[in-house]
Amino acid sequence: MRIAEVRANAFAMPLNDPAYPKPPYKFYNREFVVINYRTDPDVLRAVVPEPLEVIGDTVSYEFIRMPDSTGFGDYTETGQVIPVRFTTPTGEVQEGGYVHAMYLDDNSPIAGGREIWGFPKKLAQPKLTHEQETIVGTLHYGSVLCVTATMGYKHREIDLAPLAKAMARPAFMIKIVPHVDCSPRICELVRYYLQDVTLKGAWSGPAALQLFQHAMCDVARLPVREVVSASHYIADLTLGLGEVVFDYLEKK
Repeated sequence: MRIAEVRANAFAMPLNDPAYPKPPYKFYNREFVVINYRTDPDVLRAVVPEPLEVIGDTVSYEFIRMPDSTGFGDYTETGQVIPVRFTTPTGEVQEGGYVHAMYLDDNSPIAGGREIWGFPKKLAQPKLTHEQETIVGTLHYGSVLCVTATMGYKHREIDLAPLAKAMARPAFMIKIVPHVDCSPRICELVRYYLQDVTLKGAWSGPAALQLFQHAMCDVARLPVREVVSASHYIADLTLGLGEVVFDYLEKK
């Protein structure tokens, strides 16, 4: 293969058999269970990187079932998102979420998520099931239980307009790619949006959340002090591509 062919064909690794196809990635009947809880503000400030600013003392713990996603297949994901504020170079203040941790059970979206956007994804075994009148979410890292979440099934319908507005907010993460000598080659704050969102239904109900300590699955770093609210909703959407909003390696 000539140099020009490498340049023309290189998209993702491996060169001749990429782990995932090119976007866009569309998701159908994506099922969310989101439990909002209070935690320690000092811990939040310690894990959220500047120039993002922490808003309040809450964390969103999410379970997401993705039964039909183009390119990525059928998989389940779980993780923590922290409400933050970002001020753009023009002075616009944006409120959104900082993606702190993600765990999922499918190689293709792990590779694509990390390489394209910088999603902090690790391989684990999340599950979201319906058990009679209860929605149950669990996360195992290997054989060890790290998260248990439960929610009452469709107790009250939620107005879709505020939820759609919340889903339109940006999300942020840090994309890190090391150089071959292990020095940082890329270290960027990335912003992305969900696009073409069609909400098909949303409900609230009682919820409980337990996080357990694990050396390699550090969800308990943000401990649960009080469950504030919970929502369960289903949507079709497209995962929008990212944009770099801050370069940590650029000299200021």
